[in-house]
Amino acid sequence: MISTNQTVADNRRARFDYQIEDKFEAGIALTGTEVKSLRMGQCSINESYVGPKNGEIFLFNCHIPEYPQAGPHLQHEPRRIRKLLLKKREMDKLFGAVAREGYTIIPIRVYFNKTGLAKLEIGLAKGKKQHDKRQTIKERDWNKQKQRILRVKN
Repeated sequence: MISTNQTVADNRRARFDYQIEDKFEAGIALTGTEVKSLRMGQCSINESYVGPKNGEIFLFNCHIPEYPQAGPHLQHEPRRIRKLLLKKREMDKLFGAVAREGYTIIPIRVYFNKTGLAKLEIGLAKGKKQHDKRQTIKERDWNKQKQRILRVKN
């Protein structure tokens, strides 16, 4: 059971593929069984993406499995399109950045905030080039080697 301020799902691939420049906290319009599945820690946002539809922002392809204790008539569609709840100013900023500067909106993580509401952290990001990804791998490997060296000396 996930309590407040804990991450339910994390999109680790997003940090590798994109340079995240700005982050936003968005609410998610969910049904009751979806919230219960999230509280059990079941969610996948690895292949999901965020995009506009009819002047609003939606989360596409997010997989929240069915809640096993609920009856069949109460179940939700696991990969349904979910509306994101943002302020008008935030939506305008996101729409403008995507239209003008070639940014992408990516889901970063799903979590419960301190009041117990399910939130989605989305990022305004630019895609990394192949040489940027190689640089990220080099930095990560170097940090691992530094930690090993420090452990051996101590």
